[in-house]
Amino acid sequence: MAVSVIVDYPEAFSATCIKRAAERLLRICDLSSKELNILLTSNEKIRQINEKWFNRPWPTNVISFPMDEPGELGDIVISIDKAREEAEAGLTSLRNRLIELLIHGLVHLLGEDHELGPEHAKRMEQKEFELRKRLFRRDLMADLCINVDHVATIRQARGGVEPDPVVAAGIVELAGADGIVVHLREDRRHIQDRDVRLLRQIVQTRLTLEMAATDEMIGIATEIKPDIVTLVPEKRQELTTEGGLDVKGLKQSITEAVKRLHDAGIPVSIFIDPERDQIEAAARTGAECIEIHTGRYADAPDEDSRDREFELIVEMARFASDLGLRVHAGHGLNYQNTGRLAAVSDIVEFSIGHSVISRSVFVGIEQAVKDMLAIVKGH
Repeated sequence: MAVSVIVDYPEAFSATCIKRAAERLLRICDLSSKELNILLTSNEKIRQINEKWFNRPWPTNVISFPMDEPGELGDIVISIDKAREEAEAGLTSLRNRLIELLIHGLVHLLGEDHELGPEHAKRMEQKEFELRKRLFRRDLMADLCINVDHVATIRQARGGVEPDPVVAAGIVELAGADGIVVHLREDRRHIQDRDVRLLRQIVQTRLTLEMAATDEMIGIATEIKPDIVTLVPEKRQELTTEGGLDVKGLKQSITEAVKRLHDAGIPVSIFIDPERDQIEAAARTGAECIEIHTGRYADAPDEDSRDREFELIVEMARFASDLGLRVHAGHGLNYQNTGRLAAVSDIVEFSIGHSVISRSVFVGIEQAVKDMLAIVKGH
C-alpha cells in the first residue's frame, strides 16, 4: 500500500491526519495493495483542474480521477479553502471536513457517482456513512506519552528533591499528553520507588512503567499496578537502553513474566527491534503490544540509511498490527525525525522523553510538550 499526499497550498499545512486516514481507509476497503495519490490544494488550483478536465471554471471541494493501471486506485484532489468554508458553515473542524471529503473522493474511485440519479446518490451516501463509522471507531491520531526519567536524572545529580518528576508529570498532563512513562531501573539511577508510587496516585491519563522482566520489578508492578508495563532489556553499564529485548532467545522467561503481569491485571508491551522474528515471538508470549525500537532510524548517519530504517519500521509496524498487536514506537525520537513516523497509521502511540525534557530547558516543559503534540497529532 502506498499513499502519497502532496500539499500545494500557499500556507504551511500538515498532511499527517489525511495520510493516516487514507491508509486506514484502504485497509478497511481491502485495497492495501493499491496506490492512492492525494493533492491538498487551494481554490484557485482546483479551479484550474476543473477547467482543464471538466470545462467548469469554478472551484469544487473534491475531484476524483480513477486509474486504469494495475496497482493504482487513482488520484483525489481536495480544496483546503473549500473544506475550511464548509467546516465553518457546518460547525465542524477542518480536519473532520477534510476526512469527509477524502471519503467522498474515495467512494467515487470505487465506482459510485451521486450525479447519476437518486438511487446512486442514496447508495453512495450509505457507503460514505459506513466508511466514516468504521474509520472513527478509534482516534485517527497516535497518542503521545512523555517519559519524565530525565527530570529525575537532574534531581539525582545533586541528590536533592528538585526537580521533582512527579510535579513534571502533572504539567505534562495539563499540556495535553496522553500518558506518562517512567523506567524504574535496577540501579535506581533516576526514577525512584517513591516516584512510581506517587505517580500511580496522581496520574490521570495513563501510567506506563518500563522495567526489566525480573522478580523484583514484577513484584513492584503487581503491587503498584501501572496502566501498562513495557518490558525492556537492561544493562547496568549502558547510558540508555541500547536495543530491543531478545524475545526470541528469552521466550520462556518473557512468557512467564507476561503471564504474571496478566494475572495481576496489567497489560504488557515488549520493547523490540523492528525484526519479523522478534515480533512473532512477542505475539506468542501473549503480550498485547510491542514498542518498536526506533534507535537505528533516529541515529542513521545519512539520508539513505534513514530511509531504509523508516521503510523497515513501516513494514514491521504493519506486520505486527496484522498479528493483532498494538504498535507503539520510541527511542531517539525528536522534533526533527518524529513527524515522518507520525504519519504511519499502524503506530498508535509514541513514547518520547529526552528530546522533550531537553527542549523544556529553553521553552518550559508545557511548551515543549505542546510542540511535540503538534508534530504527533498533525496540527
